[in-house]
Amino acid sequence: MTRIDRYMLLQFLTQFGFFALVLVSVYWINRAVRLFEQLIQDGQTALVVLEFTALTLPLVISLVLPVAAFAATVYGTNRFASESELTVMQAVGLSPWRLARAPLVFGLIVALMVAALAHGLVPAARARLADRQADIAENVTASFLRAGSFQYPGEGVTLFIGSIAPDGRLLDLFLEDARSPARQITYTAEESMLLRTDSGPRLVMLRGMVQTLETVAGEVPRLSTTRFADLTYDIGSMLSVRSTPGRDLRDYSTWRLLNPDPALLEATGATPARARAEAHERLAQPLLAPVGALLGFAMLLLGGYSRFGVWRQVIWAIVALLFVHMLSTTAAAQAAQAPGRWPLLYLPAVVGAAMVTAALWLAARPRRVRAPTAAAAPAPARGAAP
Repeated sequence: MTRIDRYMLLQFLTQFGFFALVLVSVYWINRAVRLFEQLIQDGQTALVVLEFTALTLPLVISLVLPVAAFAATVYGTNRFASESELTVMQAVGLSPWRLARAPLVFGLIVALMVAALAHGLVPAARARLADRQADIAENVTASFLRAGSFQYPGEGVTLFIGSIAPDGRLLDLFLEDARSPARQITYTAEESMLLRTDSGPRLVMLRGMVQTLETVAGEVPRLSTTRFADLTYDIGSMLSVRSTPGRDLRDYSTWRLLNPDPALLEATGATPARARAEAHERLAQPLLAPVGALLGFAMLLLGGYSRFGVWRQVIWAIVALLFVHMLSTTAAAQAAQAPGRWPLLYLPAVVGAAMVTAALWLAARPRRVRAPTAAAAPAPARGAAP
């Protein structure tokens, strides 16, 4: 790389660091606030909230880096143009194709960062986050098992625990399920235990009674009472404890998705074609970084010098980037519906590269200079020979 290339690359990387920091902060804080509210409602500590927000950070960074690369090249190229540096580079014979070398290298550097995140850190962080969410979802005692006070863990559900024994037994339990206006059920038990099973938490009540009040319009309400020695109830369906679904394909490495084994397919409930489509989506994601960087550079080379700057070209660059991202979203939706359409995932990068090529070709064409008209020709000096 020449000195000019290194100079441009340094400017792009400097601006990239700034825009990446700003965008990641805004995006991450927004997600962290929602996650904070969710975890605090479940009675989790600040350390758990910090762990969860840290685990979401790799995903946020992978989404933000291509946009930050685009913003860096747009800002850097605009600065080169406003300070006439771009004009000097072109005056010494550097064509738009030659000047595109620095933003291309810059885009490839960002693509390597995105690839490292998409194929390494993001799946590992998502897998860890899924495990921690499963632990919290099963640990329902943290959200509603408090002795000596009425609690409302779900809409229409009232819970009271007299005391909690040192061995974890719940003494003098009162549980009312009034979610259905026509059928209100009340459970009381001398003691109960909360058990974890593969299908969710179960509440085992010992030596208690069930009272069922059924109300039908136009009829007298009926109350039935049943005593029991032990009763097992699916408390997960009653309380607002978030159930943990099967594992997500995004929790696994790209290599396993390209070669799905029976254990992965059983855990996710996905087909081999769907797993491979998810892998191709990851492979296509880093390609948007050099496309975004080159779009931000090539679009600003269009048009001649203007004292009003290059804001019109900036707007066209933003429109082009939005179009590419719209294609990416549409392609991902098509691949999700029909995994056999996974080649569409590479279409946004191909279209973006074609737009960059067209913009550089237009910028490299020699501009025509209008010849002065006869009316605009200067009049001969007085006294001059005709």
